[in-house]
Amino acid sequence: MAEDVVDLCAALLRIDTTNHGRGESAGEREAAEFVAAHLEAAGVPATLLEPAPRRTNVLARVPGTEPDLPAVLVQAHLDVVPADPAEWSVPPFAGIERDGYLWGRGAVDMKDMVAMVLSVVGTWAREGRAPRRDVVLAFVADEEDTGACGAHWLVDHHAGHFAGCAAAISESGGFSHRTFDKRIYPIGTAERGTSHLRLTATGRAGHGSRRNEDNAVLKLVNALGRLAALRHPVRLTPAVRAFIEQVGAALGVPVDLDDVDATIARFGPAAKLVENTVRNSTTPTVLDAGYKVNVIPGSASAEVDVRTLPGTVDELLAAVDDALGPDVRREFLQHQPPVQAPIDSPWFDAMADALRAEDPEAVVVPYCLGGGTDAKAFSRLGIDCYGFAPLYLPEGFDYRSLTHGVDERVPVEGLRFGARVLDRFLSS
Repeated sequence: MAEDVVDLCAALLRIDTTNHGRGESAGEREAAEFVAAHLEAAGVPATLLEPAPRRTNVLARVPGTEPDLPAVLVQAHLDVVPADPAEWSVPPFAGIERDGYLWGRGAVDMKDMVAMVLSVVGTWAREGRAPRRDVVLAFVADEEDTGACGAHWLVDHHAGHFAGCAAAISESGGFSHRTFDKRIYPIGTAERGTSHLRLTATGRAGHGSRRNEDNAVLKLVNALGRLAALRHPVRLTPAVRAFIEQVGAALGVPVDLDDVDATIARFGPAAKLVENTVRNSTTPTVLDAGYKVNVIPGSASAEVDVRTLPGTVDELLAAVDDALGPDVRREFLQHQPPVQAPIDSPWFDAMADALRAEDPEAVVVPYCLGGGTDAKAFSRLGIDCYGFAPLYLPEGFDYRSLTHGVDERVPVEGLRFGARVLDRFLSS
């Protein structure tokens, strides 16, 4: 059994758990069996659950020394997005260590976190230690698609496993981000909602050479033009406001909440952490119309990636409907509300303390995730969900661009730092 967090991560990267979406997947079974075997070796019983063949989830619980305290959930997904080997410098599933980095699909999203958790649990077993409170573990399938075989299925069918969990941690937070002379560590306390839409326009089919005032393609294109022209207003949620104020104070730059765009522009590299979360967004991504150049089709459709900030969903959808007009109907492909957890919380304070214990110069701030995670599922159980998968990253390392990107990799010393931080947080 591997013990070092780097060896654990490398082994996980060598297991192909590609999720192609729309129900097509290599499956998470081998990775789930790997995780379960390591938990069992550390004396932690593990349960494997499959809602569909090879779509495997792992559940476990590490008892704490004070079991009456609220439990903490650690949730991480085992699946990864596709990788085209022709685009990569190394084979995507080789788990190669090179130049101080561990390379492979899933290195930062999010088999690094899986490895860090296994490393911490293994360390507790070897050293005869236990966490203060129960640590509930969920290593899940299908996060990279709908969660129907993973977190959402578990919440619907196995909610009892999460009884007593007050807070949860998972991906997309706790990593270092160098900005000027500061190391900023954003902890995810919110994330935008996901309201993916399919738009459909219908009209009169006919010959492409003839006049047609009922052209479905034109109806759709015109509606998309109006949608693209929307200028969504700034909406400062608690997490975003706190990020702007605290980062501005740390960097010593003026903060003007009446001109948020100008304020963010003064943040340098830290602007990327907040620029997508001061507004909602409506981004057309898929078009489908026609089958022959001289035929006007009877229908045309598009798909739009809609992201909503907490408290703005109804307002945003009303603006979308106004832009689409009467000739285009919409339906939800996915409709998951935004997520928010408290910033002024002992959970947030404990995460910040664990980071500062390993990096005394850490500037820890709350932030809002622009995309989405399985927090949307677990928050349905009343659990406060945080993005906290700690990593120490070298200056100039563009961590966020490697998520779903080519040549995904994670620094090996960053992994070891993250395991130490997780140990501090989960132990105490």
